[in-house]
Amino acid sequence: MVVRRADFAELVLDEPRSDPQLCLRTPGAVVSRHPHDLEPVPPIVDFDPARFKITADTAAAGPLDSRPDLLRMDPLAFERLVRELFTAMGYETWRTRNSRDDGLDAVAVRRDPVPVGVTVIAVQAKRTKNVVSPEVVGALLGTLQDKQAARGVLVTTSWYGKSSWETAHRNGQRLDLIDGRNLKSLLLEHLGIDALIGLPKLPPGRQPDDIV
Repeated sequence: MVVRRADFAELVLDEPRSDPQLCLRTPGAVVSRHPHDLEPVPPIVDFDPARFKITADTAAAGPLDSRPDLLRMDPLAFERLVRELFTAMGYETWRTRNSRDDGLDAVAVRRDPVPVGVTVIAVQAKRTKNVVSPEVVGALLGTLQDKQAARGVLVTTSWYGKSSWETAHRNGQRLDLIDGRNLKSLLLEHLGIDALIGLPKLPPGRQPDDIV
């Protein structure tokens, strides 16, 4: 409310027979219908820019990126996104129960014509900013044998080192590794999601465009 002090002093807001809101609306006040609600009030700007040292400014909203940052996603939401990606790629997917024994996040099934038939793929999603160790790759390979899955796919927001690639390739190509750069490409191709990955440092041999 904008009102002169003398006019406001004439208001009797504690008069039992008066309506306080009506009294305030008389001088043009904007009053919320509910004390916990907010109502927009036009800003009142009354100052002389000449009194201040004004300099050229740069836009703040422009550089802000509205794309989803995969590293800021909730872990369960990231796993769900990976399942949705595999569904869009033509697989039937199921979420697995949380277990420290196998570390699997989803099972994907592809039904091909005979003689290939049904292919069962074990999927593990790693939302991390650090390089995925070869121990993680080896553990997933062991899980494939226990679950009798035809293939395994390890998806990460980060990257794999040379030892991890060698471990995966040493076992008859039963394990596919999808790093952050390839994950970004697949999300854009199959889900139309232009995601970014806010890694604190670039993986070896990568450029900024690979993750943003």
